[in-house]
This record gives sequence, C-alpha cells and structure tokens, in this order.
Amino acid sequence: MHELSRDDARRLVVRAQLLDAQRPGDVVEVAEQLGSIKIDPTATIAPAEQTVPWSRIGWSYEPGQLRKAVEQDRLLFEFDGHFHAASLMPAMVARMRGRVFRAQASAWMAANAAFRADVLARLRAEGPMPASQISDTSQVAHKDEAGWYGSNQVPRMLDLLSYLGEVGIVGREGRQRVWDIGERVYPADLPVLDYEEAERVLEARRLQAAGLAKQKSPWTPVGTAGEPARVEGSSWTWRVDPAALAALDEDPGGRVAILNPYDRFLFDRPRLRELFEFDYILEQFKPAAQRKFGYFAHPILVGDRFIGQLDAQLDKKRETLVVNAVHELVPWDDEETEMVRAEILDLGSWLGVPVAGLR
Repeated sequence: MHELSRDDARRLVVRAQLLDAQRPGDVVEVAEQLGSIKIDPTATIAPAEQTVPWSRIGWSYEPGQLRKAVEQDRLLFEFDGHFHAASLMPAMVARMRGRVFRAQASAWMAANAAFRADVLARLRAEGPMPASQISDTSQVAHKDEAGWYGSNQVPRMLDLLSYLGEVGIVGREGRQRVWDIGERVYPADLPVLDYEEAERVLEARRLQAAGLAKQKSPWTPVGTAGEPARVEGSSWTWRVDPAALAALDEDPGGRVAILNPYDRFLFDRPRLRELFEFDYILEQFKPAAQRKFGYFAHPILVGDRFIGQLDAQLDKKRETLVVNAVHELVPWDDEETEMVRAEILDLGSWLGVPVAGLR
C-alpha cells in the first residue's frame, strides 16, 4: 500500500495529464499518454480537439498536425467522439466485436436488418463517404426523445454499426465524418485479444492517463490496474500507476495551463473535488442569468492548483480574442497574475489574433 501526501497525489495527476513544465513534442505523444482526445464542436475559443493538444504542447502545436496523424499517418483513429491512440486499437476492436446492445437498440437493429445490409453494401462497393451520401432505407424509425438525431436514420445506423466495429471513420469533410466499412478501417492483422483481456488493457491505459484514480470510479474505471494507494486526508481506496510513482522525484515543476471545459482532466468531477478541492460546474447549459463564470469558462491550472477561470471568446469578425473576465478562485499574487496573463497572450498568439479586454 503506497502512502501519498495530497501534494504528491496532485502532482501525479498533473504529470500524467502532461500539464507539468516538461511539455510533450507532438499530438501523437499527447494521445499515447492520454489515450484519447475529445472531439467537440463548441468553439468559443477553439474546439476541444485543438485546445487539448495546445494546452499540453504549447505554441508549436499546429491544428494540421492532428489531421495528418489521423488521416495520413494513421497514428490516431476516431471512434465515439474521440481521437484515440492507434496502440489502443486491438483492445478497442476486441471490445467492439464483443459488444451487446440493450434491448431497445437491439430491437431497432433487428427491425432494420435490410437497412443495415444496405448501408454496409453501399460502403463496401463505393468506399468512404459521409452519411449525407447514404440513402435512408430504414423500415422503422427510432423515437429520438433525447433529440440527438433528426428524422434521417442513417447517422444512428452508422453510430450503432461503429460500436460493433462494422464501420469506422476514416476522416472528416469539415465537421462531417467520412465512413468506410470496418474491414478497411481496422487492419486484419491486429493482435487478437479476448473481451476480458482487452478490458484489462484499457483499464491500465486509463490509469496511465489518470496517474491516480479511485478504485471503483464510474468516471475513471481502472479496475485493479496498478497498485493500491492511500492519500493523506482521503478515505477513498485508490489505484496508482507505478510508473508514474517511480518518476515522481523527476518532477520538473509546474506551469500555467488553460483547459478546455471538455478536457478529460476535468471529466472525473468527484476526483477534482477530492484531490484538488475544485468544484467545477460547466455553465454552458445554465440560463444566462444563473451563470457565475461564463457560458464556456476555461479552468486555469497553476502548478497543481486550480486558481481561476477564463471567460473568453474568439470574435471571428474582429479577428480578436476577447477576454470577458478572468475570475480568481483564490487571491493571486503578482507572479501568478503575470503567469496567467502571459498564457492568455500565448493563447492569442497561437490563434493568430490580438487579445482584447485583458487587464
């Protein structure tokens, strides 16, 4: 049982997320450590798939690097709203092929067996294409009470087939996904893993990305990967990545990081509260009058503490990054103020625009 101070626990997490002073070299290195990079179109500043690498790599990251890694080099691949490291493909494909849908989705697929065959035949015969080029020949429409899909049934069919590995995404045309048949997306010579072995691989990689996670967490499911640990002042049972623990003495120190609200680091809200005493609430879906920090405020990490939130947006007409507010969660000293200011200016430089409203 490893005994960790709260400071060491936080440093483990920050380093595992590549948010310490030693920056990674490229987007593939980021994806290999984090496992995946979230894709989201919300772009008050820039989409998540671009700001997540930027917050790790810094000014040298160029958006075209991500597309090249996915569509040309095939070192990353898209699945279920994320760009994943290619090294995870064998385990993820094994889980896809062993997937069993819940009753409602199974019934819909069974009722649309001919539609499913049509979609697969079209892709197999004609090659990659966006959903908009595939005909909706469904027999039964899905009752979409959540509002994720429109009346066209093709996107839902493609999503469900992708969860089974029968189709996959090979690129994008703008924001539209380009689909192909699974046998051309996932190489035939992938290492073969059984369903349980694949889950153990994925649990280990989740712990690698987390550094430290609660053993029974629905937000960061790591199972029994790693080794048991206790954290000072916490009653939780933890699992720690032994490689991260061994490298803790090599810590190069912290820095400022401005995080997209959909950054994976922020996903496990209970862990944020337990380790970082940061109760992060995304106000995107709140009425404007109830927002305290802003529609899509970006948390600000300094070292191993969350000290503020940045409310800013890219004004495309003025070609300016407009800072509406920089909220201090705790009082800042002069050094912290200057460090945060410099990072916001760096963000503007990366976007290629001036910054307005920064005091």
